[in-house]
Amino acid sequence: MIAHAPWGGRGVLEGAQVLDAFAGTGALGLEALSRGAAETIFFETEGAALKALRANIVGCGAGGRARVMARDVLRPGPGTHKSLIFLDPPYGLGLVERALTVLRAEGWVGPGSLIVSETSRLDKVVETRSILASRVHGAAQLNVWRE
Repeated sequence: MIAHAPWGGRGVLEGAQVLDAFAGTGALGLEALSRGAAETIFFETEGAALKALRANIVGCGAGGRARVMARDVLRPGPGTHKSLIFLDPPYGLGLVERALTVLRAEGWVGPGSLIVSETSRLDKVVETRSILASRVHGAAQLNVWRE
């Protein structure tokens, strides 16, 4: 979707600095790496997901461009601005808004960051910025905007 959108393109992915928050198995961040991202940082805290994430990174041969940080997205510590941020938290807990507040304050999100969030289709979109794209797929709602 990002690669083919009028607001996206290969230039958004190639060389991107990516944060895959609530990473789970790392599918979103690994896909970005496969499409030319320079680096992806993965935040995940759940034991089984961390094990799967690390195995997937090795299986994709992405070890040199992937960094796993076993930390809570709501307590990320100071970071550097990422150009592409994926937020795919557990549904129904209001975690996208809470995570963005903290990630902005800690320097992970900055002007020009492209944000991709996945929430329940029942969750309201809390982001006040202009939505570049919005899709509903089954129980999921995907929203994309730029900071």
